[in-house]
Amino acid sequence: MAKTSSRSDAGPSVDTLTQDEAAAELARLADEIAAHDARYYQEDAPTVSDAEYDALRQRNAAIEARFPELIRADSPSRKVGAAPSRGFAKVRHAVPMLSLDNAFADEEVEEFVARVRRFLRIADDAPVAFSAEPKIDGLSMSLRYENGRLVSAATRGDGFEGEDVTANIRTVKDVPQILKARGVPPVCEVRGEVYMTKAAFLALNERQKAAGGQVFANPRNSAAGSLRQKDPAVTASRPLGFFAYAWGEMSTMPADSQSGMIKWFEHCGFKTNPLTRRSDSAEALIAFHRQIGLDRAALDYDIDGVVYKVDRLDYQERLGFVSRSPRWAIAHKFPAERATTLLHDIEIQVGRTGAHTPVAKLEPVTVGGVVVQNATLHNADEIARLGVRIGDTVEIQRAGDVIPQVVRVVEERPRGPRAYQFPTVCRCDLKTPLVRETTASGEEGAIARCTGEFACPYQKIEHLRHFVSRRAFDIEGLGEKQIAFFFEDADLPVTEPAAIFTLARRDAANFKKLKDREGFGTTSVKNLFEAIEARRTIALDRLIYALGIRHVGETTARQLARAYGSWDAFFAAAKRISAGDEDARAEMDAIDQIGDAVVDAVAKYFGEAHNERVVENLVAELSRIVDAEKPQTTTPVAGKTVVFTGALEKMTRDEAKAMAERLGAKVAGSVSKKTDYLVAGPGAGSKLTKARDAGVTVLTEDEWFALVGQAGA
Repeated sequence: MAKTSSRSDAGPSVDTLTQDEAAAELARLADEIAAHDARYYQEDAPTVSDAEYDALRQRNAAIEARFPELIRADSPSRKVGAAPSRGFAKVRHAVPMLSLDNAFADEEVEEFVARVRRFLRIADDAPVAFSAEPKIDGLSMSLRYENGRLVSAATRGDGFEGEDVTANIRTVKDVPQILKARGVPPVCEVRGEVYMTKAAFLALNERQKAAGGQVFANPRNSAAGSLRQKDPAVTASRPLGFFAYAWGEMSTMPADSQSGMIKWFEHCGFKTNPLTRRSDSAEALIAFHRQIGLDRAALDYDIDGVVYKVDRLDYQERLGFVSRSPRWAIAHKFPAERATTLLHDIEIQVGRTGAHTPVAKLEPVTVGGVVVQNATLHNADEIARLGVRIGDTVEIQRAGDVIPQVVRVVEERPRGPRAYQFPTVCRCDLKTPLVRETTASGEEGAIARCTGEFACPYQKIEHLRHFVSRRAFDIEGLGEKQIAFFFEDADLPVTEPAAIFTLARRDAANFKKLKDREGFGTTSVKNLFEAIEARRTIALDRLIYALGIRHVGETTARQLARAYGSWDAFFAAAKRISAGDEDARAEMDAIDQIGDAVVDAVAKYFGEAHNERVVENLVAELSRIVDAEKPQTTTPVAGKTVVFTGALEKMTRDEAKAMAERLGAKVAGSVSKKTDYLVAGPGAGSKLTKARDAGVTVLTEDEWFALVGQAGA
């Protein structure tokens, strides 16, 4: 398992977090990691580096280790990948396609080997064989054969359900249509990685550029994009390869070891990685990793580490799995790839929440097969820490990301003439002051934000892009480019969400019709207006998420929707909170997984008159806001507020919460004067004391089951 750190640049030290702060941070991480998973697995367009993504997961793991009672149902530690996109039929994996834990240091590999020995109770001097293979940076694929013939192919998806890409995979020459080996099991699922060589990737991008088509960021994205074509003929025209290295459902096993299975795949007609080795010690594995790292640049395909697997299959079976990963395997990742180049300028980009992010504009340089011209500098503190100046030579690193990061100034080269001065006002015409908010631990935050909210044009357009995004209103045909067009358009301006729903009416009244303008046509305009009309009915949680309130991601929006039930109830509560109503604030703060950060953000958002007007205008254009699923009303706990604490023995915390919500109860994360029941397991601490002091009814697990009329597990 990858080593977790108690400190991350993404937030305050894990060691200093209070329980409420930890819950809020886990909610933020769940939303952020889910968004990154969707961009990587569904859209083939990652926006952070592997190192940054791994740091988010490590921070999540560290918080969960310190606060196991706060582990969420949607925790990244319980998920693999992202839900399959909607462009292909779905395929349920007979055996889940799980991911691997990561190791980043040699010591973690040594601990992995030692952990395997301890679990299997094997002496230090007894041999344990491991298979070591390069970790291909491609698209995971599961191929199902029945009676030796290929019948289906599916992507990883969320690990349990993937996309059916059978027609496209049949065009990949490395994938045999019929298995050649003797004794092929009646059911045989072969798993591996679809990839594109570096040479093929560069040639494809040249053809795409010449034809005015999509230019891919890296070979992994090009392989995934090629395989997800609606027309198999397009996939057939792309030079894709496939390495086999694993399996899913097998009616019988052709071998009793990992290395034996790899040889069997070869007999079946699959290509396997010739660099795969069998080793019997941590030292040998680490030496192999170092050698592969030295040879990496010369390989004609991208790899991002080496995977180690216990070789004996009976050992693998005994070791089993933990959460989303097997105990018997680990991925030893490479450090991010680096290069040096000249920094020409620093450009400030303004995000949806007003965050001002500095981006380095670079002399183009190739890093890992990708031409890099931009790199993130994160924030003002990072610029100061690096001491970077315009005109410096800088070292950048990239690990599969679109925008890499600057890691240091090459001080041996000539320096820029003067230190960079981070702006103190927004770049918009309003020149609104930038502020750095105070964190929950009382420290000044690292991110400088414009205080203009919707009045700031940069935030307006980002809010609109968020509003129409897939997880919000999801309006087909109204993407980033179209939003930018309408935002700037003098004839049909869209500067707030409600204006989207008046487009058709305004276009009908205009002399210059949208269908006659460049980039549009009769069919596309008709489809756009129909897509907008279809979204006049929206689910409550989607509406709350679409508003773009800070700290309110998908998961938090669902929690708020479930707690309040209807838009009227949520809107009334939000206005009361913004007006300083302490009872309304306490009620929202008591909602499970909602903390001060969310309540403060709701108060600030609805306390701004302009925001309230924008929301009211939007709601007036909607036909129906679908209430959250209504809980039961006839159970003994319907309408009651319940808090769970301590180490529950007969059900997990998530199961307990789900049961209470099904029975119509409201589940809160903290005890308040509105708490009706505290269900306490062994080790209950401050919540139990607070409940007793407040006169809250305290129940054991057995008493809870008796109350709700269900037998305990």
